[in-house]
Amino acid sequence: MPDFTGKTALVTGAAGQHGIGRAVAMRLAENGADVIVSDLVERPYVEQTPDWRGLPQSVEDIEALGRRASAILADVTDAGQVQRLVDETIAQLGRLDIFVHCAAHIPGPDRTPVVDLDEEVWNRVQRINVTGTFLTCRAVARAMIAQGQGGRIITLSSVSGKRGAARFAAYCASKFAIVGFTQALALELAPHHITANAICPTFVDTERITHIAGGLAPEGVTVEEQRAQMVEGFEATIPLGRMALPADVAGAAAFLASEDASYLTGLSLTVSGGSVMD
Repeated sequence: MPDFTGKTALVTGAAGQHGIGRAVAMRLAENGADVIVSDLVERPYVEQTPDWRGLPQSVEDIEALGRRASAILADVTDAGQVQRLVDETIAQLGRLDIFVHCAAHIPGPDRTPVVDLDEEVWNRVQRINVTGTFLTCRAVARAMIAQGQGGRIITLSSVSGKRGAARFAAYCASKFAIVGFTQALALELAPHHITANAICPTFVDTERITHIAGGLAPEGVTVEEQRAQMVEGFEATIPLGRMALPADVAGAAAFLASEDASYLTGLSLTVSGGSVMD
């Protein structure tokens, strides 16, 4: 098991109860890291998880493990807010060793054929997924270089960043971009002993699935029924026979953040249960 005792981490996109960001933050904390969790709002997906208290709950859960934790709200598309996020992280924890960028665009009107895709919808997906990745990684990289003690940067792409999918053009374009960006970043940061790797998950069983189901459910079909049908369909395409869980992605992130991965950089690590093998 990785040991992050004495290490500090920043995880974005961490406000969802069943999201990848929270799972990553908890895994790093369980393995010894102090963690700052961040998101655009304290409680996303309120309809899907009405009893969830959001980032403050994650802070309490991390502190219950004996780690230092704090929540900082930030819009990853705003360079000023991103810089404040990194500055406050270092001010509170003293340093920054691990950065995992899980913030992403919430699926919606972008899941449409290219001929029907609105330009502003396209631009918004790129702003959040691509520009958000650039701005956060830039600020973190600058801080890690200034520290002079190396570090780990982990971005979240997707299997859709390795192969295209109909009705996912905006999303696919953004996730392909993250893979290329991470490779370039890895080369630039290697002299500073900072690694940069991307994780490419398949569909993960998070609140996003429920959100998508709510938009697709036809009249007379409940969101829960639509979600169950979608999950069954996803699982039928996975050789290992189940959907990915947030914990699967968190395990990959913990490995890439560990000393065992110190010689790995520029990777786009697929977490797909065998559905994508490249």
